[in-house]
Amino acid sequence: MTSRRQLRLGAFMRPVSIHTGAWRWPGAQADANFNLRHLTRYIQKLEAGKFDAFFMADHLAVLNMPIEALRRSHTVTSFEPFSLLSALAMVTERIGLIATASTTFDEPFHIARRFASLDHISEGRAGWNIVTTSNPDAALNFGRDSHMDHGDRYRRAREFHDVVTGLWDSFADDAFIRDAESGLFFDPERMHRLNHKGEYLSVRGPLHIARPVQGWPVIVQAGASEPGRQLAAETAELVFAAPSTLAGARSFYADVKGRMDRLGRPRDHLKILPAAFVVVGDTVEAARQKRLKLDSLVHYESAIASLSVALGHDASGFDPDGPLPPIPETNDSKSSRERVIELAEREGLSVRQLAQRLGGYAGLSFVGTAQTIADEMEQWLETEGSDGFNVMFPWLPGGLDDFVDQVVPELQRRGLFRTEYEGRTLRENLGLPRPANRFFAAPAG
Repeated sequence: MTSRRQLRLGAFMRPVSIHTGAWRWPGAQADANFNLRHLTRYIQKLEAGKFDAFFMADHLAVLNMPIEALRRSHTVTSFEPFSLLSALAMVTERIGLIATASTTFDEPFHIARRFASLDHISEGRAGWNIVTTSNPDAALNFGRDSHMDHGDRYRRAREFHDVVTGLWDSFADDAFIRDAESGLFFDPERMHRLNHKGEYLSVRGPLHIARPVQGWPVIVQAGASEPGRQLAAETAELVFAAPSTLAGARSFYADVKGRMDRLGRPRDHLKILPAAFVVVGDTVEAARQKRLKLDSLVHYESAIASLSVALGHDASGFDPDGPLPPIPETNDSKSSRERVIELAEREGLSVRQLAQRLGGYAGLSFVGTAQTIADEMEQWLETEGSDGFNVMFPWLPGGLDDFVDQVVPELQRRGLFRTEYEGRTLRENLGLPRPANRFFAAPAG
């Protein structure tokens, strides 16, 4: 079966693998999060595979996890996003460059300036992942004893978006005349001061950078809460979601796209890409064995804590190599406990294997051959569970190579994924319109 709809594929690359055992895989590049040579190789491979974007998540503090888990984590160190993506822009031509930037601990002028610069440097390939940081350790790094409450964070984020996009519209597209004969470099009548004064922010402007190549860098968002969904429907053009089932994904998809309908936004102006952890094998069983081996690299003392949290019950006294024993009900999340019990029964996992699965990565996974993975991705696309996926690789570079060399050609064979980029900018490749300047009409002609 083929489809006229095309999958969109992003690559989640910070950390380069979400799985906590990835750096221990034989042949894995353990320092990949902080090695420019490795990251250059990865993004060039992704571009050869015609991926839409390289997505760099970011954190403003060392992750707040128990020291036993933290000392075994490859996520402790990574590059600052704009430094890295500006460097990677120089060794690529078409793939998008998306970075996280917080509306909680930064100022709109900083964000507008950095992303406008990245968009010009990359000739139109930048994307801004809007986040409302809630990590209390991040608050301490910015001189605050605590973070803003949830509602305030999202109200500030909504205002923040309007200010940043307003700053990107500081100059008309034709403001810079550069007429050497007359000596006129730009037309002051085509420059706008924002003069914003709102509930949370006060910004005069203008931004002292020409309007970005894309008009605005692509707006990306990942919140799944009620305020997050509304922010996505109002502002986002790409959403990174985290459903664990197709049913949950379809519900999220229908909800966010339905909100767009009510706002009068065209549905195809927003692409929803769930995070998908993908393990490829020559057979389904070979892929499952790879996954089990990868999970086994998660240290048990760290993993058992994850299992205890998920069950709402102390699992440290369980026989590691025996089956999961009956779990008494508690006041903790019943749905979480049931999902864990069902997973153990479905895959016949021992307590050790179950703990290591949860301690490694327990979200949506596609584990199989190129053909079975393509089947699942096609089903999600056809039944409106997603517009594509934000792919997470089990280890680097092997897991990335497996996907690009095996899954991408299968998707292309089915007509589900491009064989060539549609354009030069991220907006062109995602099929997104270029925003009009809210202060100036487009140049005549």
